[in-house]
Amino acid sequence: MNIKEFLTKASVSCGVSGFEHMNVSEIVKDSMSGLVDQIQTDALGNVIGIKKGEGSEPRPKIMLAGHMDEVGLMITKIENGGFLRFTTSGVDQRVLPGHEVVVYGKRPLTGIVGTKPPHLLSREEFEKPHKVEDLFIDTGLPEDEVRELVRVGDVATYKREVTELMGGLMAGKSLDDRAGVAVMLVCLDELKKYKVCADVYAVATTQEEVGSRGAAASVYAIGPDIGIAIDVCQGDTPGVSEHRTTFVGKGPTITIGSTIHPKIADALRKAAGEVGVSLQQKVAPAGTGTDAGALHISREGVATGLISIPQRYMHTSVETLSVKDVQDAGKVLARFIASCDWGFVEELKTWN
Repeated sequence: MNIKEFLTKASVSCGVSGFEHMNVSEIVKDSMSGLVDQIQTDALGNVIGIKKGEGSEPRPKIMLAGHMDEVGLMITKIENGGFLRFTTSGVDQRVLPGHEVVVYGKRPLTGIVGTKPPHLLSREEFEKPHKVEDLFIDTGLPEDEVRELVRVGDVATYKREVTELMGGLMAGKSLDDRAGVAVMLVCLDELKKYKVCADVYAVATTQEEVGSRGAAASVYAIGPDIGIAIDVCQGDTPGVSEHRTTFVGKGPTITIGSTIHPKIADALRKAAGEVGVSLQQKVAPAGTGTDAGALHISREGVATGLISIPQRYMHTSVETLSVKDVQDAGKVLARFIASCDWGFVEELKTWN
C-alpha cells in the first residue's frame, strides 16, 4: 500500500483529542477498508478494524493500538476586535508565535498566532518566553463575523502541509501518532503473506494525548490476550543526550521496562531478525507515556509490548520521521503476529 499517501492525507486532517470524528477517523476507516473483515466505531470514537484468524474458535486475540488524535488548541474567548484567545492541549506554546492555524468553527478558518511585537515589549517581557495568555489567533475577519462562525470550545490545529526531506524523511503535524496508525496498515497488508491463527484487532485509538482514554475503553471491551502499542519516540536531535533518543532512519524501536512483558520484547526481536529489520531499543523503568500504560493494567492484565518510530520535534508542526522505519515496523509486527498461537499465550503466564 502507498503509506506515504496515507501519512500525507492523515497528517493534514483534523483530530484534536476528543474531536477525532471531525476528519481523521473517516480517513482511517477508508484506509482500513479491504485490509480487515469488519470495522467498528465505539462510543469513544475508537476505530476498530477486525481481521479474523484461521482455524476454529476460540482464537487468541491480539490488540494493536496506535492513536489517531493530535495535540491542538481550544478557543476560550472571543475578544473585542474578533481576536481569539485559546488554551493548549499538548502544544508547546514556545513554538506558536507566527504559526498559521486552522480554526474549526462553522467552517474552517485560517488564522495566524499573534502576540505583542518585540518593539513594544518591556525589557522584562523580552527576556521571558511567551505564555499562552500572551497569544491570540487573528483570522482577519471582523468581530461580528468571527462571533457568527466561532464558538468557545471550538478547536484549532497547526496549518501545515507535509514536507518530504532528503533521505526518505517526512515532516508534518500529527505524525505523532498517525505514523502508528500507518504501521498498523502496513502490518494488516503484510499479514496477507502469512497463515495467522489469531484474531487481530487494529485499533486507531482516541484521546491518547490526554490520558490514553480510548485505549483503556477499547481494551476493556476487546479483552485481548496480547496488546501491542505503536507510537513514536524521541529521535536523535542536536543538544539532546543520545541515551534519551534513538536514531531516525535506523529502524523502529522496542521498549524494555515494567510495562512491557519481556517475552513479547524477545518475540519482537526474533520477528525482526526473521524479516531482516534492525531494531533499536530504549528503556522505560516506570511508564512509557503511551497506550501501553492502559493496555497492560486493563481487566486482569494484558501482556503488552511497545514498538515505536523515532521522531524529531515532537508536538510541533514539523514532526520528522523516516517512512522506512514505519514500513519496517509494520513488517516486524506482522511476522510477530504470525508466530502467536495459544502456546505462546500460555508461555506469557510464566516469568522464568
